[in-house]
Amino acid sequence: MKIYDIGFVQGVFDLFHIGHLNLLEKARKHCNYLIVGVNSDELVQEYKNKTPFVPLEERARIIGALKCVDKVIIMNDRDKVKVTQKYNINAIFMGDDWKGTDFYNNMEKELEKYNVDIVYFPYTKGTSSTILKEKLAKL
Repeated sequence: MKIYDIGFVQGVFDLFHIGHLNLLEKARKHCNYLIVGVNSDELVQEYKNKTPFVPLEERARIIGALKCVDKVIIMNDRDKVKVTQKYNINAIFMGDDWKGTDFYNNMEKELEKYNVDIVYFPYTKGTSSTILKEKLAKL
């Protein structure tokens, strides 16, 4: 697989789990510099209609402490064109659970104009922040 100069991953990273770590480590193996966008609480509420369990500042600090992450930014929107232009990003890494969605089909077409690739990695089955929240609620 191609090695990109600057890669980008965006996510909520609520209740950090092995799926998050797998995605970030795989992304870092395929770029020289990895920027991670942590979604603000307002953004998560807007597109998921949920409020993260872990506060934004803590989520950003956790992500920033990982050796595979070079830079953390706070994201207030999902506009990948804007962020790729601002930070000269060459590739966006995603879990393949997003592949084929209308949002990412449109995003792929937009980013193609700027020579930015979207690279999908296999989603870690059996774990998610939603699953963890559901299990915690049952306790």
